[in-house]
Amino acid sequence: MKNLPLKEVSISDIYNGIEPATYEIPIYQRNYAWERDEIEALVRDVHDAMIASKETYYIGTLVTFHKGDCVYEVIDGQQRLTTIYLIFKALGLTPKNKLTYRARKKSDITIKNLPNIDIDDIDAGIEKGFKDAKLAIEGVLTSLNERNNFADYFQNHVHIIHYKVPKDIDLNHYFEVMNSRGEQLEKHEIVKAQLISKLDDEQDREKFAMIWDTCSEMNVYVQQKIQDNIIFGPNLDDFMISYFDDIPSQEYSIKQPKSINELILDDSIVLESSKEHERPYTFQPIIDFPNFLLIVLKVTRMNESEFSPISFTLDDKELIKQFEDAFRNKKADSIKEFGYNLLKAKFLLDNYVVHHSNEDDTIGNNPWKLQYWQKEDKGYFRNLVQDNNDTQDKLIQLLSMFEVSFTPRQRKNYLFYIMLYLFRYDFRRHEKYCSFLQWLAEKYVKDIYLVQDNLNEINVPKPGSFDNKILSENKFNWEIANEKLDFVSIYGDGKDKSKGIPLFVFNYLDYKIWEKYASDLKGEKSKSDRMLFFETLGCKDFGLKVFDQFYFSRTRRSLEHFYPQANVFGENAIMDENQINCFGNYAMIGSAANSSGSNWSPIVKLDHYLDSSGKIQQISVASLKFMVMMQICKDNRNKEGHEWTFEDVKSHQEKMVAILIGKTENNP
Repeated sequence: MKNLPLKEVSISDIYNGIEPATYEIPIYQRNYAWERDEIEALVRDVHDAMIASKETYYIGTLVTFHKGDCVYEVIDGQQRLTTIYLIFKALGLTPKNKLTYRARKKSDITIKNLPNIDIDDIDAGIEKGFKDAKLAIEGVLTSLNERNNFADYFQNHVHIIHYKVPKDIDLNHYFEVMNSRGEQLEKHEIVKAQLISKLDDEQDREKFAMIWDTCSEMNVYVQQKIQDNIIFGPNLDDFMISYFDDIPSQEYSIKQPKSINELILDDSIVLESSKEHERPYTFQPIIDFPNFLLIVLKVTRMNESEFSPISFTLDDKELIKQFEDAFRNKKADSIKEFGYNLLKAKFLLDNYVVHHSNEDDTIGNNPWKLQYWQKEDKGYFRNLVQDNNDTQDKLIQLLSMFEVSFTPRQRKNYLFYIMLYLFRYDFRRHEKYCSFLQWLAEKYVKDIYLVQDNLNEINVPKPGSFDNKILSENKFNWEIANEKLDFVSIYGDGKDKSKGIPLFVFNYLDYKIWEKYASDLKGEKSKSDRMLFFETLGCKDFGLKVFDQFYFSRTRRSLEHFYPQANVFGENAIMDENQINCFGNYAMIGSAANSSGSNWSPIVKLDHYLDSSGKIQQISVASLKFMVMMQICKDNRNKEGHEWTFEDVKSHQEKMVAILIGKTENNP
């Protein structure tokens, strides 16, 4: 493999480098088309990076073909390159290197005459872009000093990845591939190239590339892509190796014509196992590849004595920086360790963490799957826990509870803790794994969400709160330290207006209600057990089917006031604004149902949400807490106009909080 044809350069290197350069926009490129909001967003992002004192801010890639005589034909990135030039001119700077338009006279004259736009036959797109750049700079940079600082930061700290396409590449095929791709290289592709460049051994490079490319397919089981019994055991249902070097060398075929990876990484081989694979089963992953890379990197770095997990950001905006920090001055062994961890982490994610099937959320059909893939004669799936349905069910509920609470693919702290546990402990001990998840959920509630110092002004956990409480000296802090457990002092009881209640609190409560049902009533139980169960919930018996069918639907995204805000200001109001904003009056509900019925009175909601006609999807109201609230309202039907009062709210809140903070059994 030749040296990779890429180089990280500053904006100054591009336009004011030691070596002269002319960047030529060929005729096949479209006209300049960036709008004002795109230009302003770039200026603001660079300004924000400057204020945050970021050493480097990346703005993408530039792909060129060296034609000779210091002329570089711009293959990809011309919109960004032109915008950079316009910002230069709007700042009053004169780049040393040139930007020209081949066979497009109007555009070429316009760009050469900037900042003068009082010319005949002007390119309207470039003229507008220049004006928008000036407006963006004037709107963001409020003083001459700030403008000067921005100009310096923009030239020297804003970086771009410059790919120089080798001369022996078939450009026609390259254009075809780039056009079909329709986008610039992504950050994770840049990271891949940088890591591979640190590996000296050709075979190690091929293994690492194979691991990376395979794991990047987040919607497919890794064993379906690498069907190797040395790695995954005879049935491909286990993880058998301990080091990167244990990964067997395989023969790979080189396909023609060259792929995008081969073209951009200059001669690197597209790795594909020579074995024939059946069409893989696909699912909806809970995280994308760039953010998964960050979780694996953080797990990897937890073994470094000087590493501070709190300083590590699980956000793909910081992907390149985090990898640069991690592997600066590191040798090949560190890259190989990460490659091994990436492969193992993908196996654990696929087989030990839930994913969502390619089905809609419907009542009675749980689309969350916790299955491992194995192969005997043919590949097929089995539940993770074969010999204990209770453990299997608890694992699914706990894992999906975390996921619906933290849906955005950035900052999935819970997934990092899960992966760290699975790396450090025997993942085959399913009951221990279940106990860990129960502990993690309880730790979240008691040591984070019920400690005011960990929450901001709207009761959202502050940055670093999770790592501070979950970890100690880069190990799990198993102690649950908070003994006070004062829910009311943080979230209120209707006397004062609540500052906000996080979704995780509602989701964990629903899990605790379901867990109580699973332990107290699932299977053959006496009438007295059933009566006691519903007494604990504070309502009459409304059957067990709801509990049997319950799962954490992704549709439950909203909080709704059961007694609506609209009624507070009416003549017959029976609650005030503080009272309706306490925990006892909130219900978790699907966004579709919330938009249609937020102003209905409790009794109207009861008639609509429990309607079996299908006008409102029942999955939208599949919160166990909400079902309890509606049953209390149903129990009070004889109290016309007072089916749901503040006394009901207070009593309901007290019973729910008692369930919420009750100790979880069998923790690690």
